[in-house]
Amino acid sequence: MTAAPIIAAGIGCRAGCPGDEIAGLLRAAFDEAALDDDARRAVQLAAPMRKRNEAGVAEAARLLALPLRFVDDSALAAVQDRVQTRSTRVEAAVGVASVAEAAALTAAGPGSTILLPRRSTPRATCALAISRDCFA
Repeated sequence: MTAAPIIAAGIGCRAGCPGDEIAGLLRAAFDEAALDDDARRAVQLAAPMRKRNEAGVAEAARLLALPLRFVDDSALAAVQDRVQTRSTRVEAAVGVASVAEAAALTAAGPGSTILLPRRSTPRATCALAISRDCFA
């Protein structure tokens, strides 16, 4: 039996980034990845635990009507060898070279791969990952 793949969208942002900026970036990523309406409704959002009190992240999830989970730093660090884009500035600031891609990979599960590498606005980043094992 074939199971639908898990598509996860990882989010990174600067403090105070508004939800509409994050949501707009995610919508653009969904368009670029050619996700149909069913796939868009099934996307799982993920952000670093340090963003759990960031109003813009919660607002973006509300605007998109998508579930949001937070991942801890150890999970982000554990997938750094699988990210496609790296930032020395981000690594110096938060300890990992890629936040959005790592959050997406973590939420999509073990063996997941990047579907769409990091995209950004001046205050936000996002990336899409897809689960590898789609069979039950």
